[in-house]
Amino acid sequence: MTIQCRKAAADDVDGLYAIITNYAEQGIMLPRSREALRHAIDMFVIAEDDGVLIGCGSLSQLGKDLVEIRSLGVSDGYKGQGIGKRLVNLLIEEARAMGIVKVMALTYEVAFFERNGFTVVPKEIFPEKVWRDCMNCKKQHCCDEIAVLKRLDAEPKAEAMPVAAGMSRRA
Repeated sequence: MTIQCRKAAADDVDGLYAIITNYAEQGIMLPRSREALRHAIDMFVIAEDDGVLIGCGSLSQLGKDLVEIRSLGVSDGYKGQGIGKRLVNLLIEEARAMGIVKVMALTYEVAFFERNGFTVVPKEIFPEKVWRDCMNCKKQHCCDEIAVLKRLDAEPKAEAMPVAAGMSRRA
């Protein structure tokens, strides 16, 4: 099995839609329309196995120094193989390239994010998220997701970090 991680391209929209819809139907991810995915394709990274999209994640800029990791998921049969970690690392490198110092997520998978250097924080410290997305969420008044944060300015800078082993980028 050779799993490649790369920036998403326009022809990945249907695969992204399938993964995100599967999670949304389980009530653990917000749904995204194909049109919304096309519009935000440059903020997505994907994992693929022999050309089949098996994982995804994206960044959403919430402020000048804050992005959210969202739509992070891995297809059944591929979980527990480090693919989510590879996607998060690629998203963090994208955030660094953008000059962002804070990366947050709302999640049910707290232990996963803690293993990846995130810390649990109160949701209320992200008014940017609350005003932009939470206002229209059906769970607005009973949200059970946990907020996590990773500060990139508190980490030592890596020297010319290459795309992680086994990862490739496609133009």
